[in-house]
Amino acid sequence: MVLIVGFIVLIAVNIIGLSVTSRRSTAFGIERIAISAVAPFQELVTRSLRFTRDIWRHYFYLVTVARENHVLMHELSQAVQNKNQWHETELANDRLRDLIDFQRNISERVVAAEVIGKDPSAWFKTVIIDKGKADGLTRGLPVVILQGIAGQVIDVSNHYSKVMLILDSNSAVDALVQRTRARGVIKGESTDQCRLDYVLRKNDVRLGDTIVSSGLDGVYPKGLRIGYVSQVIGHDADIFHEVIISPFVDFEKLEEVLVILEVQKHDWASRQ
Repeated sequence: MVLIVGFIVLIAVNIIGLSVTSRRSTAFGIERIAISAVAPFQELVTRSLRFTRDIWRHYFYLVTVARENHVLMHELSQAVQNKNQWHETELANDRLRDLIDFQRNISERVVAAEVIGKDPSAWFKTVIIDKGKADGLTRGLPVVILQGIAGQVIDVSNHYSKVMLILDSNSAVDALVQRTRARGVIKGESTDQCRLDYVLRKNDVRLGDTIVSSGLDGVYPKGLRIGYVSQVIGHDADIFHEVIISPFVDFEKLEEVLVILEVQKHDWASRQ
């Protein structure tokens, strides 16, 4: 407020000074004194006006720059988002291409589905897929991907289904050690690994052995890959091996699957 009042006073003095210097005066000394008195005020007013003008110009320049910066940041954000979407589309296309190639080697009728939900519980390993009765799905159908067995359909609605993964503690798959043909049952551990139960100690089981489905459970076709032996624990008092299996399927990255609608009686391992 004081600055504004002072500014008004300076303008008034400047006007008065200009009127005084414009009048003709016979006294040269008086005119020189008037100029000397008015000139500093004129200079102050001129500098103040220029300073104020520069501030306004700088302010509007900053506002314009800020607006342009906001527009550019928005465009950059949109470009980054578009790039991410294109990358996701490219990755999805790669996965679908693998599924299509895998499907060409399957004589059974299959339905491709997308995983749209997962059970957050640590005890149950299930997912929801976007296909149901309207697509020909029923309970008990096997679910697979290129890498191997994923699970089994356990509940079906018109357009959605629940799949129990082989990691679930309620899951069981009749299986074979591919190298020696030793039989056992794959049981889920509700972790990222499974067990191969009921393998007799007389049978040869080694680290790295591939485990495949036997086809004897009436759910999964014979010869589908399940996992590999990651640990063999021997107990002198037991008649069975304790075998830990690491699945070939990365369940944390499970996004698209194939549901087999018809199970034929032949060995898939001979066709892979």
